[in-house]
Amino acid sequence: MGDMIRQMAFAIADAQVQLDESSLRVAEMMSGKKVERNPDGTPSGVVTDTRVSFNNEQLSMIELGFTPTFYQFVDTIIEVKIAIKMSREYASTNTIKGERKVSRLVFGNGALDWSVTTTPVDATYSSKYNYTAEGSSLLRTKLTPVPPPAILEERIRKLIEPANT
Repeated sequence: MGDMIRQMAFAIADAQVQLDESSLRVAEMMSGKKVERNPDGTPSGVVTDTRVSFNNEQLSMIELGFTPTFYQFVDTIIEVKIAIKMSREYASTNTIKGERKVSRLVFGNGALDWSVTTTPVDATYSSKYNYTAEGSSLLRTKLTPVPPPAILEERIRKLIEPANT
């Protein structure tokens, strides 16, 4: 259970980094100059003009009032239902005419063995043991748009000001 939660946390953190990188690339494209990248993500040295023609002027999307959207994961819920089975057995050893026989009995004399097993409740388990539960395993996370970082907004304003004067 702990490993599953840890893996989910790392998966969300990795996804958050990728979302932030994507939003920054959109902001870069909206600025009017997009830096092309190599497959490994490093800049290739090629810059593409992404300005649009508006009223006979070449303007960036930011100059036209667009802002990039950033996203953030919030309210992540992990719910797992498992079936727990406890069983016990009595082990006894009998010797009959020089032959040793070991038997496992529900009742009898001998050492007491306990075992506990847990099983994830999935479709196979549900159908085999007639276990019914809606949403035996549930993972839910909410992705919410958030405003761009304040420093980025400030830099965007500085980019727009010279264009308007």
